[in-house]
Amino acid sequence: MQTLIEHARTFPAKTADQQEEFARLAHGQKPQALFISCSDSRVIPSLFTGARPGDLFELRTAGNIVPRYRAQAACGVAGSLEFAVQALQVPDIIVCGHSHCGAVQGLMREQNVQTMPLVRRWLAWAGYRSGGDEPWQTRGLGEDPTAVTQQHVLTQLEHLRSYPFIARRIASGRLRLHAWYYTVETGEVLACATGRRTFKPL
Repeated sequence: MQTLIEHARTFPAKTADQQEEFARLAHGQKPQALFISCSDSRVIPSLFTGARPGDLFELRTAGNIVPRYRAQAACGVAGSLEFAVQALQVPDIIVCGHSHCGAVQGLMREQNVQTMPLVRRWLAWAGYRSGGDEPWQTRGLGEDPTAVTQQHVLTQLEHLRSYPFIARRIASGRLRLHAWYYTVETGEVLACATGRRTFKPL
C-alpha cells in the first residue's frame, strides 16, 4: 500500500509537463470507447491499449459480466452503459475477457465459489441460468478455460444487444461492439470479428 501512497503523492510533480492536457480534461470527456473488463488486478486496459486519460470510459466487473437488460432494475452496470452510450455517445464498446479468470473458473466449477454467496449470485447474471436449484448451467461450453472464457465474452456481447438504447444505436450504424481476450502471461490481445466465433490476434 505504501508504494501506492508514495506514487499518489508525487504524481502531480511527475506530470507537471502535462498540465495543459489535464486542464483540457477538466472541461469534459469524449472517450474513444467504453471498455468493459474484469476487475482482476492483472488486467490493466490502459497498459495494453496505450490509452491516455480521457480515451477509455472503463466499466469493470467481476468476470466482465453484463447482466441482460431489465427495465426496472437498479443496476450500476446498466447505469454506466446508459451514460456511456446516451450521454457520452461512445462509438465503440469493447468487452474484454482474460486468461486465468477466477469468475470463469467459478462458472466452470461451482465449488470454487461455494463459500462466497455474493459472488455466486453475481455469477448467476453471466447468462447461464439453469432454472433449477443451481444458479447457472455451463454444459456445452466445454472444459477448456480459454474457449469457455471466449464464449463467455460473446455471451456478454449478446447481453449488450438486449439494451434498447444500444440496439438502436447499433442499428443506426453509430455503435460497434468488439470482443477481446487478453492473455495475462504474454500480453497478447485476441479479437473475434463480428459474426464469427474464433478469436485471432489483433
